[in-house]
Amino acid sequence: MSGLLEVIALLPADAERAEAGGADRIELCGTLDEDGLSPTPQLVDQVRRATSIQLRVMVRLRAGFGTDGGEAVRLRGLMASYADAGADGMVLGFLNGLGEVDVGVVTELVGDGIWPWTFHRAVDACLDADKAWAALRTLPRMDQVLTAGSARDVEHGLSDLLARAKADPWAASMIMAGGGLHPDHVPWLARAGVRAFHIGKAARPGGSYKAYVDEGLVRSWRSLVDAEVRHRPTPEAIG
Repeated sequence: MSGLLEVIALLPADAERAEAGGADRIELCGTLDEDGLSPTPQLVDQVRRATSIQLRVMVRLRAGFGTDGGEAVRLRGLMASYADAGADGMVLGFLNGLGEVDVGVVTELVGDGIWPWTFHRAVDACLDADKAWAALRTLPRMDQVLTAGSARDVEHGLSDLLARAKADPWAASMIMAGGGLHPDHVPWLARAGVRAFHIGKAARPGGSYKAYVDEGLVRSWRSLVDAEVRHRPTPEAIG
């Protein structure tokens, strides 16, 4: 069994290099301002034409993790355009004014689609992590949760990620560890049952988003993830 490796892409060249390096999937953003905002449907189309790699698209128009009725209409339209342009799935996540997963809004947003999707790091901004994860269980078609275990990064959230993965096989199967992920974190996460990993700066020379994704760096992560995941027990076996 191999693990899943997802790489942030901003341009078709990033996606091409991620695919050449052995990544399983890209998360496509239009910009990384405010930790990632939506691309244009035209960019999705360009990436789809350039690659065959799995493609999930960021669905987020502004800073923060809230939304409103008017914006939700626009978001649904965007997601339909992304799907028409060849996206395989979406990346989204919204919270209410109490710092909780906004189950109603998210369920409404994904209701018209048939694609799988990732709940992104909005989960790390929730005030009560256990309550947030209980809410995530109720969301339709969600098959991944991008999380650092902390609002800061994986280094600060590693202990919480490990504890959650070890205690809950479902959570372990959902977690895609990302947000300052370092190679040293991967063995610990794999031992806890985590099978999916997400990188951005780590796939670029000098850790700079001014540089394209580097095929060689992606390949080194591919080898690391495969080596650590291949001989680990499944989350169900751990549970």
